[in-house]
Order: sequence, then structure tokens, then C-alpha cells
Amino acid sequence: MSTPIGNLRDITLRALDVLAGADEVLAEDTRVAGKLLSAYGIKARLSPYHDHNGAERRPELMRKLAGGARIALVSDAGTPLVSDPGWKLAHEALEAGHRVIPVPGASAMLAGLVTSGLPSDRFLFAGFLPPKSGARRHAIEALKAVPATLIFYESGPRLAEALADLAAVLGSEREGAVTRELTKLFEETRRGRVGDLAAHYGDAGAPKGEIVVLIGPPGETEVTPEQLDAALRDALAGQPTKAAANAVAEALGLPKREVYQRALQLKADG
Repeated sequence: MSTPIGNLRDITLRALDVLAGADEVLAEDTRVAGKLLSAYGIKARLSPYHDHNGAERRPELMRKLAGGARIALVSDAGTPLVSDPGWKLAHEALEAGHRVIPVPGASAMLAGLVTSGLPSDRFLFAGFLPPKSGARRHAIEALKAVPATLIFYESGPRLAEALADLAAVLGSEREGAVTRELTKLFEETRRGRVGDLAAHYGDAGAPKGEIVVLIGPPGETEVTPEQLDAALRDALAGQPTKAAANAVAEALGLPKREVYQRALQLKADG
């Protein structure tokens, strides 16, 4: 069941009914869930379910479900199963033949997409990037040609480094947005090119709050002939002409035929 990501008013009437009628409410942090229940005068049995006790608790929870218990799963904020430990529980419950019923509501990922101003007709949620730069760049490289807005969750202390790696791999000219503290008092959305965002947070230091990073799809900005030639020369240095042209076309969102013809011309010119 989805819970508010900040503003406690972002809870649905149905969610309140479910919480009030549950035999047990599972929460990552019972203190956080307890504040929500207290705000609406709901008395429910709260118990912890998180990464550290999930394997131990799931057999017990399966037995309770088999006995007809009504169990509600909430995340600390937003929608369960999105970058939280609820997936394994839902999977085992389905495998055991129990119903898993979604109670939709707030989501930082979708709220960030709405306020970013980036294309929303196609998007990919990629969760948290790896904490170390080498692994992070490798993960970003795999997403480079995805023709969709990319959405990541990130922490304040790692934000500047993550943006720098995104700019290095995806190109500093890709459009992006950084949103934080969504629905809260100090809600902020900063939009701009990825390189500029990386420079800003490199100078400003780590921001506070929950952060959503969004990167626009490739090809959203105009590619100059100079940028195309530079990308082709880099690719041609280590790949056959056709493979290099295809890689550059996908990365820049350009027609493969046109890029291939330009690659042939560059090869001919030496």
C-alpha cells in the first residue's frame, strides 16, 4: 500500500480503510508508519519487515496468510516494491496462491517525472546506481541508448559524483532534472543540462532530503556536425565502420543511414 512521500495528506481514503481493517501492518520502520497511523487515529498492530529480517519472517507470514489473516505492507514512503524489500514477500505470496492487492498512491518516481518537464510518454526507472564510480559508469553505459527518460533515486552525499558520471557517459548536453523533498516544505526541482547540474551540485555540496534524478532521452538536443564528427572519430578508433556508425547513431538518436554515410566520408578523408 502506498504511503505519503512527505505530505501526510497524500494518503487515499481506501488506504486508510485498509490500514484500519488490517490484522497486521508490516513496515520497514515501525516508527515512521506509527506516525502516519497516529495522524489518522488508526490503531493497528505494527511489525517490522525489512531486508534484515525478511527471510526469517516470510515463512511465518505465509502461515498467517494461509490462516486468513489480512496483512498490509507499507513502505516508509511511496509505493511498496519500488526500491524496497517488499518484492520477495509479494512474490512468495503469489507463488503460494494468495492474492496481492495493490493500493495505489504517492510515488516519488512519478512525482519527479511530472515536475521534471522531461518526456513522460516513455520512461525507465533504474533505481539506485552503484555507489562506486567504476561500477556506476558501467551501469550507466548499459542505459546510454535507451530511448526514454531515465529515472534514478540517489542520496545527497553521492549526488554530485553520480551526476558527473552521468554527464561523462551520457554526454554533458543531455537534458536532466534533480528533484528533492517532493511534496514537502522545501520541495525543489532544478532543471538543466546534465553537465551544468553536475557542476552546480559539485560547487553547492550535498543537498538534504530524498532525491530523484531524471535524464532526458538521447537525441532530445540538436547534435552539431562537429559533435557528430567527434563522436564518430572516437568510435572509429576502436570499431569497424558500420559498428561505430550504429553505436553513434543510437547514442545520439540520429538516423543510422546518415551517420553511416558520414562515417564513410571521414574514413575516406583520413
